[in-house]
Amino acid sequence: MAEPVLTEERPRGDVRAAVLLLHGGRSESREPVRPRQPSVLRLRPFAWSLRRAGAPLGLTVWRLRYAIRGWNGADESPLADVRAALAAVVARDPGVPVALVGYSMGGRAAIRVAGSSDGVVALAALAPWLTPSEPPSLLAGKHVLLMHGSADTTTDPRLTAALAAELSGVAASCRYLPVHGDGHALLRHPAVWHREVTRFVLARTGLAQAR
Repeated sequence: MAEPVLTEERPRGDVRAAVLLLHGGRSESREPVRPRQPSVLRLRPFAWSLRRAGAPLGLTVWRLRYAIRGWNGADESPLADVRAALAAVVARDPGVPVALVGYSMGGRAAIRVAGSSDGVVALAALAPWLTPSEPPSLLAGKHVLLMHGSADTTTDPRLTAALAAELSGVAASCRYLPVHGDGHALLRHPAVWHREVTRFVLARTGLAQAR
């Protein structure tokens, strides 16, 4: 039976903040997640950018690989893995602020679990897969970055923009950033995605000044 895999890249000095990266998946699939699947590989450059900029400031970077690829309707298969991973992150360094970065299905999962831990202060959802099961109230009091490619035909940028509008007065802060011409793979303007997510995580976890 497939098992989730949680990895950490710790800074050499004291840990002052943590970030947990959550990859995408499929709406329905019982196949195990493999390390070289595109949705998993898509977050490696984000991890590299966060580590490069954040490690000298005390950021530890975690990546979760789910046990299986699909959400699978009412089973909500990734959520148990994500909740267990978040609990492990919080237990490893109690009291440090935590940011979540979720791509596609990972964005949906991040939104669903963000409110379950007081340690989570910020969430970046990239090309998120959104449904009515992700109401704005789940992000009350959190700092939120929502990014979506304008040419994405897999998940709907209009729903992401709508969520951003609904978060006014609910989230601690919310920024919606459309990425012109980019699709669901985040490959047309990668530097924009990596730069904005890294700046957001460092600022909202208190490691760097907000810009």
